Amino acid sequence: MKHEHAAVVLDFSANGIGMIRSLARRGIDVYAFDTEGPYRIGKSRLADCGICPSPLTQEEELLSFLTDFGKRFQAKPVLYAGSDDYAGFISKFRKTLAGFFLFLLPSHSLLETVLDKSKAYELALKHNIPCPKTFFPNNQDELEEAIANIEFPCILKPVSGHEYRKKVNKKAIVMKDAAQLRKEFSSYRENGKLLVQEIIPGDNHCFYKVATFYDDQMKLMGLFSLQKNHQFPADFGAGAHVVSKRIPELIEKTLPFFEAIQLKGVGMAEFKKDPRDNVYKFIEINPRFWLSHSLTEPAGVHFVYMYYQYLTGQHVKPQLEQKEGINWIYEVRYFLTFLKKRKRGEMTFRDFWKGCKGKKEYALFAWNDPMPFIRNTWSHLKNSWKRKRKEDQHV
Repeated sequence: MKHEHAAVVLDFSANGIGMIRSLARRGIDVYAFDTEGPYRIGKSRLADCGICPSPLTQEEELLSFLTDFGKRFQAKPVLYAGSDDYAGFISKFRKTLAGFFLFLLPSHSLLETVLDKSKAYELALKHNIPCPKTFFPNNQDELEEAIANIEFPCILKPVSGHEYRKKVNKKAIVMKDAAQLRKEFSSYRENGKLLVQEIIPGDNHCFYKVATFYDDQMKLMGLFSLQKNHQFPADFGAGAHVVSKRIPELIEKTLPFFEAIQLKGVGMAEFKKDPRDNVYKFIEINPRFWLSHSLTEPAGVHFVYMYYQYLTGQHVKPQLEQKEGINWIYEVRYFLTFLKKRKRGEMTFRDFWKGCKGKKEYALFAWNDPMPFIRNTWSHLKNSWKRKRKEDQHV
């Protein structure tokens, strides 16, 4: 089937690669862009790939790049964002970009709110969504108040992750005690606002996600939920091995929340189930496609193509049921997490091998597009070796 509209994917992580492959297998012309580093690792033979300016540090250049590119097409391409950086950029310049591309995002004020963790937690609490104990200290007195009311170890996180990464590329920093927090808070705070948050007990299996696709009139078109098995890095990171799983009680909590805040387009909420009270505690919202979205297709919910169909005016039938028990595996990250957990006595080779069995979807490996897997695996292994060497030098 020949499609009139092309697709433009901004991202070369496993997220973007999943979009490229889903669209290309349906005969859609795909163009994909990212900054130089991700491009060199993730470029795919299934798309026309190139380097673009950074959405973090070169906004005006990226806007010119995309508008010039969009002028090439008679029919507007569908625009996909694979990271908060690109989603925030598209939202900020939506009036200009809408003249050249098709996309669906929530209001700019809502998108800014959910990308700011302090505002996102306020929003969740306003709608009676339980959250971990969290503090947002701006000075020494507020830091001391947080220290007095939180258990250690705890974690330090940037309030605005995509903005913070302009200076420090860290998502979560473990603070083992009050002395470390007092000592290191100010140096991290110089780079942006931070939150201090309790660590909810429980392993990776306690993390769950609910993903939705709402159309412009807030009609639910797509629904999916999953459970993490392992993440990378092993303690605080993104999914490395997840499984499709229906979680009715969490869906019943998430849908009214999303509908109340009007989260149009694709959105995903992450929770961790607290074993102390069996309550799902809110972690974050992503107003975009998420890393393991390619799991949805073999599970019967075609998020990427459904988004394309809706935006190009085609008939879209809601897809609200899913197949369970399908694994999504980010190959090299799953392997590196296994090595870390085996060293700590938390995982055996039998556990690792068991996770490779059954029906599965690989994050990167594909016979018809092998190079993103090869380059990504080599990059991860090389960086892991460098980190280990650095750690050994400090022993």
